[in-house]
Amino acid sequence: MDMHVPHALLHVEQPLSSYSLENPSVYRFTEQLYAKYEPATRAVWVRWTPAPRPSFNPALLDALSRCASFLRTSAGALPVEGAAAPMEYTVLASNVPGVFNLGGDLDLFMRLIECKDRAALVQYGTACVHVVYQNYVAHGLPITTVSLVQGDCLGGGFEAALSSDVVVAERHVRFGFPEILFNLFPGMGAYSFLDRRVGRRVTEELLSTGKTYTADDMLKLGVIDYVVDTGNGDAAVVALMQRRSRSRNGMVGISSVRRRINPITFQELLDVVDLWADCALRLSGRDLKLMQRLVSRQNDIAGTGRMH
Repeated sequence: MDMHVPHALLHVEQPLSSYSLENPSVYRFTEQLYAKYEPATRAVWVRWTPAPRPSFNPALLDALSRCASFLRTSAGALPVEGAAAPMEYTVLASNVPGVFNLGGDLDLFMRLIECKDRAALVQYGTACVHVVYQNYVAHGLPITTVSLVQGDCLGGGFEAALSSDVVVAERHVRFGFPEILFNLFPGMGAYSFLDRRVGRRVTEELLSTGKTYTADDMLKLGVIDYVVDTGNGDAAVVALMQRRSRSRNGMVGISSVRRRINPITFQELLDVVDLWADCALRLSGRDLKLMQRLVSRQNDIAGTGRMH
């Protein structure tokens, strides 16, 4: 399904050279996003470097949407040195030390809420769920999607990680959904992805407490799939691919069956975005002040690379 994503939200950063090759296996979309093909594992590693904060700003969402389109239309074979290179995995990861992603663009949220711009809130949410949905359906290809979480993973960052078939995290990582702290809920797939993984009780506990959790906590609850020692994330993902080399086709089939038996539809995600936008517009001045505090914390994290 090729869904149109609106790009009118603020000024979207123009690509440096969309889909052009920096070297034979690197595809650079913007300064915030590139993809690299690794022939040994037939994997595409997609890494982001959001600025000024490690969150999903409109420019990053636009780049991710174009990257997803590039992967989807490749039909599973990427152009590398003039030849078609087979793709079997995609890996979502961060280039920001200590941070996977801190989630939604809260500074933008505040401005849109203050001017009661529901249409723009829905537009932003739609761009978010388009990106996570494309990853959830593996870009319509017989591949396995992996999220490699090597730093703090909050809110929308957590939602993005959960959209992959497999979630691998380094042991020091902290996870959480802070939205309830300013009287909101995560509206870009959290409930859908968590409910399919761990059921209603655990889902609502994670969404309603505002607590942060360790990677080991998430593993015990069944939210993520693997925890590895800090610094070993890349190697662990490569080892996983190597272990699955003889069963890869079957594992792709199992993921396809899971999506068929317990599906998440794009319409479901859109409906939740509508509910989220309505909820956001009901926030009080006090709630927005609490949101501003979290923006300040995000700025601190951007400077230190670590959540306090």
